[in-house]
Amino acid sequence: MSADVTEVTPEGVRVDAGTEEVEEELDLAHVREILGSLNDARGMLIPVLQGVQTAYGYVPEEAANLVADELGLYRSQVYGVLTFYTQFHLTPRGRHIIRACSGTACHVRGAKGIIDRLESILDVGHGETTEDRFASFEKVACLGCCGLAPVIMIDDDALGHLTPPKVDKIIKNLREMDGTKGGE
Repeated sequence: MSADVTEVTPEGVRVDAGTEEVEEELDLAHVREILGSLNDARGMLIPVLQGVQTAYGYVPEEAANLVADELGLYRSQVYGVLTFYTQFHLTPRGRHIIRACSGTACHVRGAKGIIDRLESILDVGHGETTEDRFASFEKVACLGCCGLAPVIMIDDDALGHLTPPKVDKIIKNLREMDGTKGGE
């Protein structure tokens, strides 16, 4: 990366104008703060990792390694926890989390068309994040809103009785509120 850095985003991403490279620059002081705030941090691995994820939006490799080192754990133990629990993410997540239900009620009412449309609009598959970090997309077995089928959740809001054209409008409106254009 060249010395001509033009921007540091709120997520700590440095953008080099010359090469369009993006590099994550982590301030591990957050991790040390989290570790220091707990009396028996070794027995608090999950809360420590939750704190790290809250601070960064995911658990960066450097942070996971520091947690292992500071707690006297093998890195494999920390990664075992990170990969076992679905709440933890090892890659940057989008500003919005979009979950599409593929449960029985949604399936029989057209969930496949909704999921296909979301994947097309966002240009991502299950478990992926858009290049601009606008959104992360997940297919889930059930959102518990069967009466609204087919349903998606955007962050904490359930949106139901959907059709592909309604999904187009929802994502367009969300991008406008977010201030991003995205692909068509």
